[in-house]
This record gives sequence, structure tokens and C-alpha cells, in this order.
Amino acid sequence: MTAEGFLEGRRLQLARGVLLQCIMGGYPPARFYGSDDGDLALIAEPGQIHRLPWSDEPRALAICDADELTGESSNLSTRGQLKAVIARYAARGLAPVVATELEFFVFAPNTDPTQPFRPPVGLDGRREDGLSAFSVSSNNGLRPFFSEVYKCMAALGLPRDTFMHEMGVSQFEINLLHGDPLLLADQTFLFKHLLKEVALKHGLTVVCMAKPMAHTPGSSMHIHQSVVDIATGKNVFSDNHGEPTAMFRHFIGGQQAGMADFTALFAPNVNSYQRLCHPYASPNNACWSHDNRAAGLRIPASAPVARRVENRLPGADANPYLAIAASLAAGLHGIEHELEPSEAIQGEFEVPDNLSLPCTLHAALERLKRSQLARELFGQEFIEGYIASKTMELTSFFDEITPWERRVLAAQA
Repeated sequence: MTAEGFLEGRRLQLARGVLLQCIMGGYPPARFYGSDDGDLALIAEPGQIHRLPWSDEPRALAICDADELTGESSNLSTRGQLKAVIARYAARGLAPVVATELEFFVFAPNTDPTQPFRPPVGLDGRREDGLSAFSVSSNNGLRPFFSEVYKCMAALGLPRDTFMHEMGVSQFEINLLHGDPLLLADQTFLFKHLLKEVALKHGLTVVCMAKPMAHTPGSSMHIHQSVVDIATGKNVFSDNHGEPTAMFRHFIGGQQAGMADFTALFAPNVNSYQRLCHPYASPNNACWSHDNRAAGLRIPASAPVARRVENRLPGADANPYLAIAASLAAGLHGIEHELEPSEAIQGEFEVPDNLSLPCTLHAALERLKRSQLARELFGQEFIEGYIASKTMELTSFFDEITPWERRVLAAQA
């Protein structure tokens, strides 16, 4: 839209079906988004209109809500779903607080998708081989790229906590500061967009796949969650003596009750399960623990005022609005129904059958299809539309024969 049209308040409309467009570009049958495929109105969020600092010509981006023409939020909007979850907390006098940790890879350009990703050539003329985890070295040659990333973050008002080199080859992690869930979802979305745009300027490729390389850790989007009392501002997970509360237990119980049903929302792509089926600090379970990274729900070591629950299931490929909404909705479900969690686990452990999670997209979608809880929390229209779109993506994946199949199976009698 032109700047003049935007400033005049001209309404921008969008077909409802676009919210269910699959990643290959196609659409499920029109019955999933209204047979007329009528329009939605895109309503800009006033605090999320940004001049794009990486653009050579003046350009701006506005994060919008997708509303029905009658004024209410569209059920198909993931941002609208998150706003609805936050409103349900507010009706109980509560406000959730979240922070996201996002991992990503920085690669050289990959013009042939049949070939593996490769790290960029560093200042020493070599490609990183995975020995730089948590290193302060700059020999990977990415300092100019990250310098512009930091400047663009400041220009967009994205505060950052810590940045580090992660375990994977040319893999990095950012921790965003905790705050309002909608703001954090917006910031996570903007940061991923920023990364890819700045990378292109520097002749690099940023990849937020859950598992872009074999034999190396995948990329997560851990979600840290706490809840405060709106009237007092106090963390309701800790009592006046610094001990965990019943509400803390019930929140964990709700997380456990929803994780298997919601796995397809946290792990939305075929590749997501490459990360979860090779669990290097990527637990595919609904166990909970105090400071144990093998548990899907980890309670980080902290002071009582910062007591929180870390959901370690979502990958970097997850939609931040939907992943945060699903995690918080499950926690609130536990609070409302006073659900008790399992016993905490510590050390090495075997995952009980009732706390294991789907390990393929097909299995996760089948679980979501059967979930009455998902329909109660997100509405039938959204869940059925989401399943329809993801089923198209899964079918497209199965339409291709992989190099592994040709290499290993062709010689079999």
C-alpha cells in the first residue's frame, strides 16, 4: 500500500482463504474458510508500524489484525487466537508473561536444494566445523552481519537479552526479554523477518527450520511462561514465603494435558519431527522437571519472583502467535480445572507412555483431529482449517521420493 493510502486510513482487505494458505501456495477446499471466500479487514496495530531500517528505499511494515468486516476478530487469525487467550486470563484477573528463545542457522547461499546447507567461509578462509559452540571468536566472518542485525533491532525497538553461538554448525540463539505475550509474539515475528532480510544484504541465508542439518542439534523456540496477578503485579506461581503455589501446579498440569493434543501446533512441519525424533536437548515428552533439559516442561533455576515454566517443545519453525497461544491456553485450562501434574522427574528417566508425544506430523494431526480440548479452546473452524492446510503439506511431501529412498531401497530385491 502507498504511504498516502495508509495515512488516509484506506482499508486494506484480504480474502479469508489466505489465512489457510499452505506453505506451497495452495489452499484447502473453500468450505474450510467460508464457501464465498469473502474478505477480511487488515487493521494495523498502532504500536507495530515500523520503518524498515535495512531497506535502501523508504519502506514500512505494519503488523495487522485480521478482522471480519463486522468488526470481530477472525477465528482463522493466529494473532486473534492469542489475543483471545490473553483476554481469558484477564477475565480471571490474571496476566501471562512470556519470553522466547529463538535458535537459527546462518548459512552460505544454497542454490541447489538437493545439496546440504553449508556454513559461510570465515575470515580464516575455512568453513566452521562445529567447534565454535559458545565461543567468543569472530573467525566465522559474521561480525558485519550481526552488527547490522543489532542496529536494525534497535531501530525496530526490539530489546535483546543475550545472543550466543549455539551447539550447531553456524547456529545462534537470541533470548528476547520477557513481557506481554502479544508483544513477544510480534517481536519474535519481526526478528525472524529482520534476520532473513539482513542476511540477504550480506550474501547469507538464515534458516529457521527445526532441523536443517543432519547430525547436529535442531533449532528451538522455547517459551518461558509465568502468570501475574493484575491487581498486585505478583507472580502467582510463588506464595508469600517463596514456595510454589497450587496455581503453579495446576498450570503445569494443564500444560501436560494439552501437549500431545497440541503437538501439531508446536511442531507444524514434516521437518519439525526430525528435531524431535533426534532429541538432543529437544525433548519429545510432556514430563516436567526442575532444571532438567531432557524434560519437555522445565522449571529453570530462579528466585521465587521469577518462577516460570519453560515449554521446550516448539521449534524455530513454529508460528510464534499460535505456539504461545496454545501453551498459555493449556496452562489456563489447568488452572481453571485444577489439574494436578505428574510427579517431577530428575536425572535420566524413561518417558511414561501417557507422557509421550506424537513423533510424526501425520500422528500429530491425527491426535489434533481427535482433540475435543483443541476445539474448545480454539474453535472448530480454526482447528479444522489448520488440519486441512497441514494435510495438504503432508501430502505434498509424500509426493516426492527422497535421495535416501533411491540410494538405500533401489538395490533391495
